[in-house]
Amino acid sequence: MKILIVEDETELAKSMEEYLSAAKYRCENAPTFVEAVDKISRYDYDCILLDISLPDGNGLKILEELKKENKQEGVIIISAKNSLDDKIKGLEIGADDYLTKPFHLSELTARIYSLIRRRQFNSSNIIRQNEIEINLLAKNVLVHHEEVALTRKEFDLLIYFIGNKNRVLSKSTLAEHLSGDFADMLDNHDFVYAHVKNLKKKLSDAGCEPYIKTVYGTGYKWEG
Repeated sequence: MKILIVEDETELAKSMEEYLSAAKYRCENAPTFVEAVDKISRYDYDCILLDISLPDGNGLKILEELKKENKQEGVIIISAKNSLDDKIKGLEIGADDYLTKPFHLSELTARIYSLIRRRQFNSSNIIRQNEIEINLLAKNVLVHHEEVALTRKEFDLLIYFIGNKNRVLSKSTLAEHLSGDFADMLDNHDFVYAHVKNLKKKLSDAGCEPYIKTVYGTGYKWEG
């Protein structure tokens, strides 16, 4: 799960990144309005943590830009402003949640989890795909009721595939999901092939149907 932290307070951004990374989220940072707009226009995220007061602009304008581009990311506004008008405006524009600083990182994490679960998996903690059962809280995967040991990247891939069922996902999209904007600096995306191959083998060895299809010259698709 990939999260963009739009926050100009360095220590707070660092704390959020460390806490969320420990909870197995992949985090990127954008401390300014300009950097946030650039990242949002180039990449997709599962959730955006959006500060309203940025040194070079208002976070609500970023939210407006997201909606104008019809982006589907979940957005949680994090702000020191406890203004009712700001909360109402943010939610009306399209934010999913609003958290006033200071907040406990455990509460932030719970809200992120709840938002992603609600938007992608119909509010359920358990995802079932025929013989596959995924527990989002425990982060484990069962096939025919037997646990399959996946690496963090393989687990992320599986969730991403099922969350985008029947959509063709290019190698560059998968590379970005697994590595963030670091993927832009790589000479190739062969590591995606390796992770997909390993995931397919582990699922197949556990008796799973071959849901991951290779779309020649394009990428991969989860069919099922």
